[in-house]
Amino acid sequence: MTDLHFLDPNPAGFPAVLLLHSLGADGTSWSLQLPELASAGFRPLAPDIPGFGKSPYDGSGWSICRVAGQMADFLKELNAAPAHVVGLSLGGVIAQQIALDFPELTLKLVLASTFSILRPDNWSGWVYFMKRLVLVNTRGLPAQAKIVAERIFPQTQYEPLRDMLVASISRADPRAYRRAMVSLRTFDSRKRLEEIKNPTLVLTGADDTTVLPARQRLLAAAIPGSIHRVIARAGHAIPLERAEIFNRSLVSFLKNKTLPLD
Repeated sequence: MTDLHFLDPNPAGFPAVLLLHSLGADGTSWSLQLPELASAGFRPLAPDIPGFGKSPYDGSGWSICRVAGQMADFLKELNAAPAHVVGLSLGGVIAQQIALDFPELTLKLVLASTFSILRPDNWSGWVYFMKRLVLVNTRGLPAQAKIVAERIFPQTQYEPLRDMLVASISRADPRAYRRAMVSLRTFDSRKRLEEIKNPTLVLTGADDTTVLPARQRLLAAAIPGSIHRVIARAGHAIPLERAEIFNRSLVSFLKNKTLPLD
């Protein structure tokens, strides 16, 4: 049986929707999506990626390709394949890898706040990523978590979410977190995106300062037939900041309905 910790609130639902969280988060970050997907008849599955949340990291190597393989095994073990695959940020990168390496296990693809290659587009972005890299290797996860949470949730009304993210990052396995940062920095799917034949929806927060909307537009443009929707008044954490429009867009896309207007 899988050693991944996961949330499975509607095991009788069909088909499954694999929800892949962002760097430092865990499956509970999809709490606002689980009820909506379950009530729509799906089987939402929200695993903790190895090294995050309650899923252990075995220390033998962490990479995007390996995690994609582990998620494929997870789906097969639960008899939940093929499944729709939804990913946010890091989860969106893993979702791309699943679609590329295991197209037979993938139905539709939803990529939120993510990229085909991680390259800061301005000086501020370079400073932010270098600061994160230095902190995670010198002062540890809690110090790095603070600047990440402040960038993702800068508004005062999101202070509870900021505190939750700091706590979640601080609980991660430092080895897995550092390896994940390296894997994200070296990830480049640009030459393979045309291989993705699954119906794909790319969701972008108009105010995202972590992965700029322009970079997300490049991702969407490279996937044949993909739909790109920019959500106003949202930053990097769209499923939390604009849960209602995110959920409506997600369920509508998975059910082949017209996407709602923002």
